[in-house]
Amino acid sequence: MRLFIAIMLSDDMKKSVIGTMHELKKADVRGSYVPAQNLHVTLAFIGETKDAAAVKAAMQTISCKPFRMAFADMGVFDNLLWVGIKGNQGLNKLAKYVTTALDAAQIPYDRKKFVPHITIIRNMGGPWKKVSPPKGDMTVKKVSLMKSEQKDGKRVYTEIFSVDLGGKG
Repeated sequence: MRLFIAIMLSDDMKKSVIGTMHELKKADVRGSYVPAQNLHVTLAFIGETKDAAAVKAAMQTISCKPFRMAFADMGVFDNLLWVGIKGNQGLNKLAKYVTTALDAAQIPYDRKKFVPHITIIRNMGGPWKKVSPPKGDMTVKKVSLMKSEQKDGKRVYTEIFSVDLGGKG
C-alpha cells in the first residue's frame, strides 16, 4: 500500500483554501484541482510498503507539543501550485521527529528537503499571481498516517492511523 505521514487541515483552513481555489478558477487558472478532502501538509512520503504496522509503531515514538500553523504565500514547483506555510519552529521540529522515527525503524521514505506546503493544483497553467493566498491558521494536535489509492480514476486519501501530539518537544 502507498503511505505518507501528514497534517490534515482543519475545516476552517480547508474552507479558506477552497475559497482561493474558486478565485483561481474565476481567474482562468487551469489544471487538476486537488479535492478538498485531500488537502494536507506532507511530513514524510513513504510510498509503497507492505509494513504499515512498522510505520504505526514508529509514529508512536513521536513526542511533540501541539503548535500553531498558518498560511503564507503561494508558489510553484514546476507545474504544481501550492500554498506555503509560515516559517514555524514547531512544524520543523515535528517533521524532524517524524523522519528520525522512520530512520530509527529503518523505514525508507522520500528524503527530499522538507518544504512545508499544501498542493492545490497539479498541471497548472494560467495567471495564478493575480489571486491572493488563503488566510488562516490552526493548532496542529495530531499527525496522520494516510493511505493513497486510485478509486474510479481519482486519488483517494484515507487516514489509517493517527498520533495525538502533546508530549515533550
